[in-house]
Amino acid sequence: MKKVAVVILNYNGEKFLKQFLPSVISHSPLAEIIVADNASKDQSISLLKTMFPSVRLIELTENHGYAQGYNEALAQVESEYYILLNSDVEVCDNWIEPIITLMDSDDSIAACQPKLLDFNKKDTFEYAGAAGGFIDFLGYPFCRGRIFNNLEIDHGQYNDTREVFWATGACMFVRASTFHEVGGFDGDFFAHMEEIDLCWRIHLAGYKVFYSAESTVYHVGGGTLHKSNPRKTYLNFRNGLALLYKNHPPQHLWLNIFMRLVLDGIAGVKFLADGGWQDCLAVIKAHFNFYANFGSWHKKRKALIRKNGYKYIHPNSIVKAHFLNGIKKFSDLPKSL
Repeated sequence: MKKVAVVILNYNGEKFLKQFLPSVISHSPLAEIIVADNASKDQSISLLKTMFPSVRLIELTENHGYAQGYNEALAQVESEYYILLNSDVEVCDNWIEPIITLMDSDDSIAACQPKLLDFNKKDTFEYAGAAGGFIDFLGYPFCRGRIFNNLEIDHGQYNDTREVFWATGACMFVRASTFHEVGGFDGDFFAHMEEIDLCWRIHLAGYKVFYSAESTVYHVGGGTLHKSNPRKTYLNFRNGLALLYKNHPPQHLWLNIFMRLVLDGIAGVKFLADGGWQDCLAVIKAHFNFYANFGSWHKKRKALIRKNGYKYIHPNSIVKAHFLNGIKKFSDLPKSL
């Protein structure tokens, strides 16, 4: 058993595997490289077998999505640390060692992410995690380096190592024992926000999530579902509600759920006004699916491990800060984290 396993979950990512897997292999000499294929319909498997025979291949029988796909794959991986890496990520020399050294130094650090920059604009933070993720009290995620769609240029302003609320699913280092202790990903999320849900549960179980600029990777983004895809809209809104209900502290739960419903309704109206009727419909479907499965979400809320408080949840609305007050940078938020 190697100490570190780099596990890439692939679905129809033949192009990205051909482009980025060589860099992962060349820059990860001490790690086991694994590709778990989520029943791809392209030529991914034949590519892996012919061009990358040194890479371990796990073939899943159906497309389980990101969340359950990783659960199925990691059940077959023995390692102290997992690195969950998207197929559309370019890595560099020494991308693994600094973070593993950090996590080795503190057993309470359960997950960590590197600096995430845009592959196509390498001086710019990338949407999916930037310099570490946070969340506001209504469950809206944002990052150092990215608030909604506003992305900052990397001037070294986040060249630090510090605790954050959530680590990006595009490149997440996670302690295997803690991943399984808290139940892994919620498979019902399928994709989108499952890493935030996992990190929230990690916090509740008494562990920490970190960001370290000692490592940098470059992410293409939108490789499986483009941001304009109504399916992605549906998953983001449905999972956003589930995330908030499952993990929110008892205090003000129902008030904040109601406020979230109102804001989601406003977002749906805006989609419609902008001609995005499919996205508006996706918001409506997301809400009805959440209500229809409320009993299941409630059981998961009751089953949570709750040893710790709720650090790094922003007490003010990021929606108000950005859309009403015009704040575009993390450093300009009224209360620092």
